[in-house]
Amino acid sequence: MKRITTASILIILTLAAFFWYLLNISQDNSDQNPQDSNKQQIDSIVSVIAVGDIMLGSSYPTEEYLPKDGGIKLLQNIKSYLFNKNSKIPGLVFGNLEGVLTDIEGIRKECDDESKCYNFKMPSKSVSILKDAGFNLLSIANNHVGDFGTEAIEDEIKTLGNNSIYFAGAKQQPYTSFTIANIRIGFTAFSPNSETNDLRDIKKACELIKFLDSTNDIVIVSFHGGAEGAINNHVVKETEYFLDENRGNVYQFAHRAIDAGADLVLGHGPHVLRAIEIYHKRLIAYSLGNFATYRQINISGTSGIACILNLKLNQKGELLICKIIPTIQKQPGTPIYDNQNKALKIIRDLTNADFPEGSIILKDDGKIDF
Repeated sequence: MKRITTASILIILTLAAFFWYLLNISQDNSDQNPQDSNKQQIDSIVSVIAVGDIMLGSSYPTEEYLPKDGGIKLLQNIKSYLFNKNSKIPGLVFGNLEGVLTDIEGIRKECDDESKCYNFKMPSKSVSILKDAGFNLLSIANNHVGDFGTEAIEDEIKTLGNNSIYFAGAKQQPYTSFTIANIRIGFTAFSPNSETNDLRDIKKACELIKFLDSTNDIVIVSFHGGAEGAINNHVVKETEYFLDENRGNVYQFAHRAIDAGADLVLGHGPHVLRAIEIYHKRLIAYSLGNFATYRQINISGTSGIACILNLKLNQKGELLICKIIPTIQKQPGTPIYDNQNKALKIIRDLTNADFPEGSIILKDDGKIDF
């Protein structure tokens, strides 16, 4: 029988120690199971669902312009595309609140030509419709936020705040910042109207966006601008006018906003769809159309065709995934999913026409390659 030498014992002990080390490393890695890895990946992604104009009926000039059931059914047919309570990815649901949310009488905005003057006042209780559909981020920068004066704006701000909805755009609240799953998000909104952040003062706008960029991971910018109507569906890359009002140069604004630090630019205002563009890996949607505009806003023809953008952004704000979900409004203003996919066809044609040098490919299933 051979004797076991000291050298052999040392070799055996060394091998044992080595295998023990490997076993512990494996156990350490198994403690960080794939679920933890997936969680880290999920935590670094933000979902953004975005729509255009929202006006849920108006109590002015008469309550006949309000939905008879209080509006509880207005968004029921489309809610599943906006809000998924079982989603593991933290998210935002965004829209432009076209009008003021208030019950106070306020001081109504006067117009030189009353035949061209529209005033929108949604009851405060309509906020429950928005919350039920998942909306948690709103622009209040548009030409109707001041329809009933400063007191009404302040009342709307109180209502939104009390219902845990983030918002910005009025002079009383030019921007907001908040945290979603450890990602800091800054939001601001602009329009060419006196009660709001001024879309036309691009220098001042960029100063605000730079500030938000310095204090947040992701910056989202909304604008309400450009001429209105079906004949104004192209991005003309110059200052636009409507009813003798300067509605801004939305192309210049969007590009400068991204140069200043914006990660996502969401447009509305023309009341029809416009093109989309990828600029420095950031998405610009120039107009998302009329999403839910009950009675007093024209929804005939292309004015009733809109979309929902389903986006995923990484923690740097870069666009990862984009999908267009087509919608259409039934009279007198109820959004539903559009099986004919009209929105995709319109956005594809406009994008190819207005940005032929771009690399965007809109697939038939609504997904976007870029």
